[in-house]
Amino acid sequence: MTETLGVIMHGATGRMGANQHLARSIGAIRRDGGVRLSDGRRVMPDPLLVGRDTAKLEALAAAHGIARWTADLDAALGDPRPVFFDSGLTVSRAALLDRAIAAGKHVYCEKPAAARADAALAAARRARAAGLRHGVVQDKLWLPGVRKLALLVESGFFGRILSVRGEFGYWVFPGDRRYQPAQRPSWNYRERDGGGIVLDMLPHWDYLLETLFGRIAAVSCRAVTHIAERRDESGRPYDADAADAAYATFELENGVIAHFNSSWCVRVRRDDLLTIQVDGTEGSAVAGLRECRTQGAVNTPRPVWNPDSLAAADYAADWARVPDTEPLGNAFRTQWEAFIRHVCEDAPFPWDLFAGARGVRLAEAALRSSAERRWVATPPVEE
Repeated sequence: MTETLGVIMHGATGRMGANQHLARSIGAIRRDGGVRLSDGRRVMPDPLLVGRDTAKLEALAAAHGIARWTADLDAALGDPRPVFFDSGLTVSRAALLDRAIAAGKHVYCEKPAAARADAALAAARRARAAGLRHGVVQDKLWLPGVRKLALLVESGFFGRILSVRGEFGYWVFPGDRRYQPAQRPSWNYRERDGGGIVLDMLPHWDYLLETLFGRIAAVSCRAVTHIAERRDESGRPYDADAADAAYATFELENGVIAHFNSSWCVRVRRDDLLTIQVDGTEGSAVAGLRECRTQGAVNTPRPVWNPDSLAAADYAADWARVPDTEPLGNAFRTQWEAFIRHVCEDAPFPWDLFAGARGVRLAEAALRSSAERRWVATPPVEE
């Protein structure tokens, strides 16, 4: 037996909305016959695409066999579909969530949940008071490499965990015609539009660290705008005043020290666009987007410092690959399926708007740390 679940998808024509949330998530779920619930029923998402560009909406709907689309947000919110999803501009998100909640919709959205932590928290409280389901995308938890890392943590492989080091980023071309077009939209680099790598990436590190290693108690961060002028989608120069790199150290409540470098101004010389190294008393691991490799205490080599000759050891060869023990699909789709089960059968879904508010709160603390050149405490969010 297959039921339908109406989903209003706002921001459907954007980069994330079209690629990750429609093509690789909702579209893929529809092609595969829906989401299976615990009692064997199937739920087929029935999307209504919402955006500003009618030509793009029409083409996107046709490409994915979707019957309904509109550029009229008021009409969309008046549609009987019970779920509202937003992947539009960050600066508009809090107001959109408020309107959807007032319309009685369950809400799911991209991170960050809002441009400000107080707005994200207010939306969470409104949704809870209205008895509505709510969630925020926390896709990094379902990356195959991170899931393997989580299994190592749960198994006790590391012994006592000492530190976590993350490297994220790649070179985003500034948009001039000497090289290649910019890979990211120009609003990402304008503070007034909700841009900046701190608000974009530190919410990821918040839920990742809290879920796997422990709650963040304090942060020390330096946010920098390395490239101060970029060119927009029309080739016009503009002032890029939002940070394009952030160098952040976190102290967890359990004493673990974590450090994440996040940058759109770095060229990749590592295994993946995101790598996370965890070091513990009994072993270490390095995870990328899909792979994870380990080195235990019993097979840790003894490096020799000798700068007078080339290194004789192949350090990478001493790490063992963690095998794939289960099918690991697209991270965004996996969380979509979990949210659909949450709406349809009250399955657990801890990645709610309160979790989203915690991520925005960390970004705000990091920006304050950067501005004031000091450690900033991150007390728990009062739900």
